[in-house]
Amino acid sequence: MNATEPHRRWWPRSVRARTALAVASTAAVILAGTGWWVHHDVHRQGTRIAEEQAERQLWSLCAQLRQGAVPDPTGTLPYEVVASGRRSAVAYGGGMDGLDPGTRHVLPVPTETREPGLLTIRPLRIPDRGDHKPPSHGDRLGLAGGTHTVMFADIGAAALGGEKAAELGVAADARLRVYVVVLPRTAEKITETTDGVLLRAGLVSLVLIAAAAYFTVRVALRPVEAIRALTASVTASDPRERVTVPATGHEITALATTINATLQRLDDAAARQRRFVADAAHELRSPLTTLLASLEVALAYPERADWPATATTAARQTRRLQALAEDLLLLARLDTRAPGRAEAELVDLTATAARLTEQYPLLDSQLTMTCDSTAPAYTRGNPDAYERLLRNLVDNAVRHAAHRIQITVRKEDDRVVLTVHDDGPGIPAADAERVFERFVRLDDARSRDQGGTGLGLAIARDLAHRHQGTLTLAPRTLGACFHLSVPRAADPAEG
Repeated sequence: MNATEPHRRWWPRSVRARTALAVASTAAVILAGTGWWVHHDVHRQGTRIAEEQAERQLWSLCAQLRQGAVPDPTGTLPYEVVASGRRSAVAYGGGMDGLDPGTRHVLPVPTETREPGLLTIRPLRIPDRGDHKPPSHGDRLGLAGGTHTVMFADIGAAALGGEKAAELGVAADARLRVYVVVLPRTAEKITETTDGVLLRAGLVSLVLIAAAAYFTVRVALRPVEAIRALTASVTASDPRERVTVPATGHEITALATTINATLQRLDDAAARQRRFVADAAHELRSPLTTLLASLEVALAYPERADWPATATTAARQTRRLQALAEDLLLLARLDTRAPGRAEAELVDLTATAARLTEQYPLLDSQLTMTCDSTAPAYTRGNPDAYERLLRNLVDNAVRHAAHRIQITVRKEDDRVVLTVHDDGPGIPAADAERVFERFVRLDDARSRDQGGTGLGLAIARDLAHRHQGTLTLAPRTLGACFHLSVPRAADPAEG
């Protein structure tokens, strides 16, 4: 079994579900971080409020003692008033009565000498003493064994007056210390409540965010689904179907435009292929019809048939069929190969043009062919392909030239430029690109036997493109001039 199959089982295949899951995961991380920050901030603020409340109660207790009043035992926060030299608390309240009254006072005995009225805030640890019972289940406090923040202030017993000090059972030279315990219960409850609210809100938010992401992507992908459906309806028999381009201007518009352009290119390619097949069938039918007609006439009247003439006609049409089949095969091979991937052999175009000029059979004695080039001009490619390209250009020039054909090879910067110029009737500027189409003949009155197959210039341009070059028709006042430009290669003699 493939190792990735368990992963694919739980990972959703739908783009909508994947997007919703990714958005929800990201939102969960953000919400968790936000909740952690809110939790600590709420706890910190609650603790600060509890400390301020304890400080206010501490000052209130100190004020009551200085006025000679006994503090109210029903205070909001636990407190104790202890005195040096005394084993039990002078006064306590705020829930401290929940502890065992038989024990010593819970908070430490003052041992430090301090000036009256001095306020000190510090955290103290309330020890878990073994000489008292732990609070029962219904007790309001459980201070023993816990770490609490305690605020305290020292007051001299002399400030109370001798009569009040004696009433409290405190010596006149004793030092009183007022303790107020800071209880974080309010902060903890607020924090706990906030955590619950954040948790519920976070879960609801995750569900809503995932649902919003899911339906948003679903709505955003509706044009894509429409494009898919319309694209699926495109067939070879009806390739004219096009997708609707949304007017929103977003990425879907670019996708629809690209798909329409692709469909148009495919439609054009299919149309060219159909036209090519029809033209090829038409071209093949003409020599086959001539060949079949001549043979049937000879066979119908064998005693009156001119068999040498019939054989000559059959041979001429067979050669035409052979040339057409070779051209079609070459075009098919060129169509299946990517441009720019020709064989990288070193080719001297000057030598190729000179050799073709010397060896080309000129049947018309009035025609002359010259090659205007002496210096080698090297390029890279297939020697046979370059020879076929040049021969097609020369064949076209021979069919249209009146008296003279000139081949020129020049080196221009990093290019090699070859031109084939004839002094024939020329080609109209409107047909400068049409002549390179397959099976195109501008002279419709010309004999097919004399005019070729109409594939020579198309093959020549395909060969030029295959060698990263260009083949164009240069404007001339007299005749036609074909301009071939290919990349130049380094001269071996110079290296």
